[in-house]
Amino acid sequence: MSSLRPLNRSDPLNAGRARPQAGAAGVAAALATGPAVPMMAGSRRRPAAYARLALGAAALGFLAVVLVWPQALMPRDPFAISAPNRLHPPDAEFPLGTDHLGRDLLSRIILGTRPSVLVSTGVVVLATTAGLIAGVTAGHYRRLDNIVMRIMDGMMAFPAIMLALAILAIMGRSVFNLILAVAIVYTPQIARVSRSVVLAYRETDFVAAAVASGATDLRVVWRHLLPNCIPAVTVQATYFFARALLTEASLSFLGLGLPPEVPSWGMLLGEGRRYMQEAPWTTIFPGLAIAVAVVILNVAGDTVRDRLDTRLRNLER
Repeated sequence: MSSLRPLNRSDPLNAGRARPQAGAAGVAAALATGPAVPMMAGSRRRPAAYARLALGAAALGFLAVVLVWPQALMPRDPFAISAPNRLHPPDAEFPLGTDHLGRDLLSRIILGTRPSVLVSTGVVVLATTAGLIAGVTAGHYRRLDNIVMRIMDGMMAFPAIMLALAILAIMGRSVFNLILAVAIVYTPQIARVSRSVVLAYRETDFVAAAVASGATDLRVVWRHLLPNCIPAVTVQATYFFARALLTEASLSFLGLGLPPEVPSWGMLLGEGRRYMQEAPWTTIFPGLAIAVAVVILNVAGDTVRDRLDTRLRNLER
């Protein structure tokens, strides 16, 4: 049996070791010499998170005002045709200029906010609902997992814009068909996210206890699995809102989006492309409106992620 050697302070392997101190002095020393990096990182993260929260709230508030009461912000009638003011450049009378029919571009951009955002909202609601049903079904029922997810993978194999164009070509051009076509495009991605969450929680102890207590499948899904899917799906839905806005604008730009009597940002962009050389403002300002809306929605998505992601909140502490 080997004999025990006393701790040699001069040994390089023991140079960084220190004897634990007893009592309140030891606790104070441990706190004083403890790592301060997580606290500093959290203190640096909080101002940025609060700034994003304030910016996102202000931008969403302004967007809500534009949606609910656009007449309060429109300086002119967006449908009034004025031949003498055709393709009028921006000035004090027309801040953003006019289009090829002499209509005020600022008023038309403000009016186009409502259909563009409402279509994106319908897409997110429909895609989230269908994706949750498909993902929870595939994750909870093993026999249906392979069938449902192979269908989702087949839908994701097509480019988003091409799949939406094919669906609109079959179903026809209308507001409902546009919402349905874009929602079908983004349903598989929501389904994959919700399925991954269900697979992570399906074998946990509280789910096993619920099954052992005689709970039905519907109760297990409704009380235990679905609530755990909501945070992850909510974060994805905020990002899909911006992507749905871009997809709607792309389809309207190609002439397969909203009907001509419903002005949207993509339709304004498509109307102005024929006059880009002589009147570039007809495409610049609708494009800027789309870009600003996408940035606002992405900031809102980052804020929602920061609030719902427990790992990020632990880093801030």
